[in-house]
Amino acid sequence: MMRKVTAGLFHSVDGVVEAPNLWQFDSFDPELGAELTQMINRTDAAVLGRVGYEQWSDHWASVGDDGGFGSFINPVRKYVASTTLTGDLAWENATLIEGDPVVFVAALKQTEGGEIAAVGGIDIVRSLLFGGVLDSLTLITHPVVAATGRHLFEPGDPVTRLALEASYTTSRGNVVSTYRRRTD
Repeated sequence: MMRKVTAGLFHSVDGVVEAPNLWQFDSFDPELGAELTQMINRTDAAVLGRVGYEQWSDHWASVGDDGGFGSFINPVRKYVASTTLTGDLAWENATLIEGDPVVFVAALKQTEGGEIAAVGGIDIVRSLLFGGVLDSLTLITHPVVAATGRHLFEPGDPVTRLALEASYTTSRGNVVSTYRRRTD
């Protein structure tokens, strides 16, 4: 059985996915906590980009076993896509991806295990989606206009058809929408 590759991103109404800690405010609610817990329970490998790795390793490695996200992200097997990092990575269970990350993740999908989550990187999520190996993309749209920051999609991206798999609204007005690539 092939492993599933997933990604979930916090998203503003105007499409910003960068630095959600600057614009989430009080919109995080118990339903989002439950959604993230379900993702953590299904996942046994994470794929990160260089920027996400550097930011997250600085923070989460020092948090330790916090009973929350730190308890998941620190021990989980992490694969890091980077053309500038070299050598062994300091963060527990982190390994550099050698070669093309899309080819690497496609091969990883063929191994035994739980879900593979693309986290901590806008570019890695885009690469896996457009490379055809991302099985589902969840956008958690917060009821806020962030006004500045990077968007997931950029001018010049290929037209890519998606199918809505599920969508619901949380008690604080977040819209959680999960998509898959259409193959027809």
